[in-house]
Amino acid sequence: MSGEKFEQKLKKLEEIVEKLENGEVDIEENLKLFQEGMKLGKECRKMLDDIELKVSKVLSAEGDEVKTESFDEPL
Repeated sequence: MSGEKFEQKLKKLEEIVEKLENGEVDIEENLKLFQEGMKLGKECRKMLDDIELKVSKVLSAEGDEVKTESFDEPL
């Protein structure tokens, strides 16, 4: 799973959420899916944080003035 792209991880996470919401699996499988979903969520967040850092570096390299923009604000 570690070599997967962000989009692949996100798709798996969406599939897990759908399975959990449907309630079609037993309690043991729910726990397993929940744990996998939490792991994927953390991995996706880390990937986004890394991308945000790279974008900040690119923006700051474009001139003498450091330009950073928050990704937390809604578009």
